[in-house]
Amino acid sequence: MTDRGHNGASGPLRGFRVIELAGIGPAPYAAMLLSDLGADVIRVERTDTAARAGPAVPGDIVTRGRRSLAVDLKQASGAELVLDLVGRADALLDPYRPGVTERLGIGPEPCLARRPALVYGRMTGWGQDGPLARHAGHDINYVALAGALAHIGRAGGPPAPPLNLVGDMGGGGLFLAFGVTCGLLEAGRSGRGQVVDAAMIDGVASLMTMVWGYQAQGFWSLERGHNVIDSGAPFYDVYECADGRYVSVGPIEYRFYLRLLEVLEINPAELPQRRDQDGWPAARQRLAAVFGQRTRDEWCARLAEERDICFAPVLDVAEAPAHPHHVARGTFARSDGVVQPAPAPRFSATPGAIQRPPARPGQHTDEVLAEWLDLDAAALGTLRGQGTIA
Repeated sequence: MTDRGHNGASGPLRGFRVIELAGIGPAPYAAMLLSDLGADVIRVERTDTAARAGPAVPGDIVTRGRRSLAVDLKQASGAELVLDLVGRADALLDPYRPGVTERLGIGPEPCLARRPALVYGRMTGWGQDGPLARHAGHDINYVALAGALAHIGRAGGPPAPPLNLVGDMGGGGLFLAFGVTCGLLEAGRSGRGQVVDAAMIDGVASLMTMVWGYQAQGFWSLERGHNVIDSGAPFYDVYECADGRYVSVGPIEYRFYLRLLEVLEINPAELPQRRDQDGWPAARQRLAAVFGQRTRDEWCARLAEERDICFAPVLDVAEAPAHPHHVARGTFARSDGVVQPAPAPRFSATPGAIQRPPARPGQHTDEVLAEWLDLDAAALGTLRGQGTIA
């Protein structure tokens, strides 16, 4: 950990310096998380990207919190400049396919030689080795091969892609941020850096741990839509209301289920036994008929004060920030005029914060190089003249 954290930073990672090689999806999300919690993250963009970039885009939320510099990594002088930065960094995030940073001269070996305590975080879909390691892929492919996608969707229908939450963000970005943070803890203890191989396919498999446990215990049907938490159970599902909008219910515990039926004025004796899966369709039909009698907001007004029925309206991204619970907790923040999720998780003594709005590619090149490497105007001019920086 350095003692040269950027001024005004807040959060438990304040003082750590991280280099993010610019990519898309999970690695930028990991960099955002580290920045939100106080790390000084600089995003290294390509010079051609910076050359054609317009003004900063406030809505590019996943790039918030970082300063940006533009370096031509295909030049030997550009790779050397990154290695100079590595010498003053605590971690580096590599979003490229296996072998790319090695070809550029900034792979783990030269980086760890320059900074033995460096945590070198690598983000890929398939991992650094294995038959698919160098194949192209996206979130949906990793979620599919890891055994998750087959179990998402309704009975009789095809698997339903769960946005890119499970692969990119959960199995990828979160695991990379977690792995790098663990690496920083170890480096602080032993002075030894290491490579973190964060693969989305591994992360997705880990996220499925509870389902694997259910399968091992004989509690999980391989038929999609036939389990409690995969839309099979009528007491763990969404229901359409009179206005075409939806509510969610999830009273898995029997006492919560009975309370829901009581509030809905349904006699439990009129429904099949809850454990009778053959009776689930009939129970769902009855619940659907009741929920269809009122609008979503009418149900919210009626059920909002009920603590033990496991109920919530289904809100979209335009509606969610205005919900009273989010307002009370500050779940969403406004930065540079853009409403966005606030930093998470929360810390009582060292709270995180959105450190700065998204930057234009290359916007802070001179600032970062002067601060990190003590380069003066003449040295920066030379690098710019060589095309090393933009």
